[in-house]
Amino acid sequence: MLPEFNADFLKHLLSNAKTPAIPENGTFEYTSVFLLVFTQDETPYLLAILKADTPGYPWRNQIALPGGHVDKNDTSPLAAAYRELKEEVGIHRSQVDLIGSMGHFQTIGHKDIEVFMGVWAGNKDTLTYDPKEISEILEIPIDDLLKKHLSSHFDGRIPNVEELLYPFKNLVVWGVTARIFHYFFEMVRTKLDDSVVHQLQSHQ
Repeated sequence: MLPEFNADFLKHLLSNAKTPAIPENGTFEYTSVFLLVFTQDETPYLLAILKADTPGYPWRNQIALPGGHVDKNDTSPLAAAYRELKEEVGIHRSQVDLIGSMGHFQTIGHKDIEVFMGVWAGNKDTLTYDPKEISEILEIPIDDLLKKHLSSHFDGRIPNVEELLYPFKNLVVWGVTARIFHYFFEMVRTKLDDSVVHQLQSHQ
């Protein structure tokens, strides 16, 4: 049986995790994003966005997490994450129960992404976004992606970029967002009974 993805569970999950640090060498453009967990009808979801189909846009048609660049006026990476969350999808910080930082993930475009985990207490129907930047706000069931993670035997290893794919409806999560999801599901994996893992690994 899967755990309840509430704030207490996620705080315990993150408190025992070894989060990836910023590499000591290299020049990066710093960005911050939120991995938000929310529950509807007793089903846990991750909130994500589908970037707009804009020619020349580097994130064109990609699934990503809400967030963006750390600006010089931001007092911290977390402040940047909250600002971008409000600007991109209309979620105010008062709606988020902050769990903590999941660490840093780098892209091939020399961006360093710090990921903040939170529990969102809002409703998807209240969200707003600019269609010039975002095509759709996505509710991704955690159960479905966790089954994919385990049935594909992603657990215990880091697949290469061509293999590390999480299908969702007619879309695919890949790249750095897939690596963030992989890290999240590896944390969850440590809290699952072996019988549950075996059952999920057999899921097709």
